[in-house]
Amino acid sequence: MDRRELLKMIAVVTGGAFIGGELLLSGCKNADTIGGVIFSTADISFLNEVGETILPATSSPGAKAANVGGFMKVMVNDIYEPKDQAIFHEGIIKLNDACKKAHSVSFMDATAEQRASLLISLDKEAKEYQENKKKEDPSHYFTMMKQLTLLGYFTSKEGATQALRYIAVPGKYNGDLPYKKGDKAWATS
Repeated sequence: MDRRELLKMIAVVTGGAFIGGELLLSGCKNADTIGGVIFSTADISFLNEVGETILPATSSPGAKAANVGGFMKVMVNDIYEPKDQAIFHEGIIKLNDACKKAHSVSFMDATAEQRASLLISLDKEAKEYQENKKKEDPSHYFTMMKQLTLLGYFTSKEGATQALRYIAVPGKYNGDLPYKKGDKAWATS
């Protein structure tokens, strides 16, 4: 699977264009954002927990094992425009405040069920926002977090080799592989 295909899939799942996708596809750093927003160790741990709530460990490792928080830090700093960086960073605070309002505890102190219910409600909110927003309106912070979680996980070693079927490159071309219902998707094409 190549980057363009993965970005299309993530955009379909999250209901909007992939934020920063044009720079990601070109493989360039955004010169205006080098250095970016400062993320603390606590922020990265927080983002790992958000990612783990979105993609929890099952028979394969979860998003925390892939360190999606660290991946998000790099992507936000190197790919996002300054306005999107600010929205993402403010989103960390907003998500934590929403958890306190809904469950009277911070996100890090919330139970798995409380975290999941919060993120489900934020996902609905983000999809409604996406449907009603104008082109010039900024993206919803949770859409950014969800997109980066999916991209970070499925491009990580853990996601590509343990959650997806994986054939190391270089490999031979076989255009007629059998597929059985319930098989994992392929990590490479």
